[in-house]
Amino acid sequence: MSAAPNLVTNSRNQPFLAGEMAPVTDELDVASCRTTGEVPRDLLGKFIQNGPNPRFEPLGRYHMFDGDGMLHAIEFAEGRVSYRNRWIRTPMLAAEMRAGRALYPGLADLMNFPDAALVGDAGPIKNPANTNIIRHAGKYLALYETGLPVEVTADLETLGIRDFDGKLPCGITAHPRIDPVTQEMFFFAYSPFPPYLRYFVADAQGNLVHAIEIPIPAPSMIHDFVITEEHAVILDSPLKFNMDAITEGGSMIKYAPEGGTRIGVMPRHGRADEMTWYEIENGHVQHFWNAWCENGVVELSGTFNTSPEYGMDTGGDPSESSASAKAGVATRFKVDLARGAAKAEQFDDMEGDFCRFNEGHNGRRSRYHYMGGFRGERGVIGQFDTVVKYDDRSGARETWYAGKEHHIGEALFAPDPRGSAEDDGWLLFTDHDHAENTTDVCVVDARNVGAGPIARVHMPRKIPFGFHVNWFRADG
Repeated sequence: MSAAPNLVTNSRNQPFLAGEMAPVTDELDVASCRTTGEVPRDLLGKFIQNGPNPRFEPLGRYHMFDGDGMLHAIEFAEGRVSYRNRWIRTPMLAAEMRAGRALYPGLADLMNFPDAALVGDAGPIKNPANTNIIRHAGKYLALYETGLPVEVTADLETLGIRDFDGKLPCGITAHPRIDPVTQEMFFFAYSPFPPYLRYFVADAQGNLVHAIEIPIPAPSMIHDFVITEEHAVILDSPLKFNMDAITEGGSMIKYAPEGGTRIGVMPRHGRADEMTWYEIENGHVQHFWNAWCENGVVELSGTFNTSPEYGMDTGGDPSESSASAKAGVATRFKVDLARGAAKAEQFDDMEGDFCRFNEGHNGRRSRYHYMGGFRGERGVIGQFDTVVKYDDRSGARETWYAGKEHHIGEALFAPDPRGSAEDDGWLLFTDHDHAENTTDVCVVDARNVGAGPIARVHMPRKIPFGFHVNWFRADG
């Protein structure tokens, strides 16, 4: 496809529209990408990233959470690699494309609804579908923190909003958990308005079979959760919605430690009154690794941040942001169900996030866990420079540093179809060179992370900063 005109000028010099975060203006189809190294022939499938890529100049203050979702697919086929990218054409973006300009404000001005005559049935609040991409019951779903799923094809063409045949009353988390054995999908929804927390289960065929409201005292930002074979586990942290910021200024998300932090555990198909809460020290987990239950103890892990700040400002100079690049640290949580007690145990001091593992072990004990970490100077929030592998059995940490001018995206685990060990497979991630403004997709042997990439796929032009990536096997 030909390049579209650059309709994002960043006239206000906003940090989330500059450098690597500046959007691309084109949709490309490249049949053969240049590679260096040896691409494994058994690596068969698609690596797809979802992330913000605004089509039009924002109306006001812009946050990375606001940008229109764009999917980038890198397909591996017996050593050959192709590339394709597409905007997710939600009803909201479609309305803006008809108008030729932005119609929806960002989160900083959320309640300033667009003219209904211009957006029609698209609704008053934008769902950019820009955070994650999953596949369940044969459907590819693009997800946004508080929006309904948007179905796309394997070739990234948008099919439309999906609400589980009208049974889903609200937007949902961007981090569902899919049980690798039962193929059920477990997910939740949080909201700044009552009900603050809901919980859902979809069966292997994609039917919504369980839905409840879970009472919590205040509206919390809950980005991720975990499951065991028997439980759903949710962290209610002090990261709270501050709706007063809409009229009074400030950040829409405020860290309020006086509210406390607690872990909730309930049966996977449980009722709200079966949720039990366990107090722990204050902090927030943006992303978890995995969880399991053995001998009456639920164990889970993630990156624990005691002072999170995501810069969701509603006022002030738009060229400045209060977002902090400070990330959490690797922490293990244990909940003793019989004793009614929980505790947090930090097991590393390297800051990082984007927690991943071999998802064939979802809800079961896993030994190896991966994340993006900081070894050099912190850049913008989420711009990590190091791939990290933890071995929970030995306690070892293995790392690969991308370099001073580089930042890596989320490193996912793609299993080797011929392998049998938990870490038989590859880590795939983007590596952005800030000096050259180019992006490679790297392939690392997950058994030898410290050796760095065994292959690099050179993108036809940069891939902007994205949130989450997933691997879709060709035979899946």
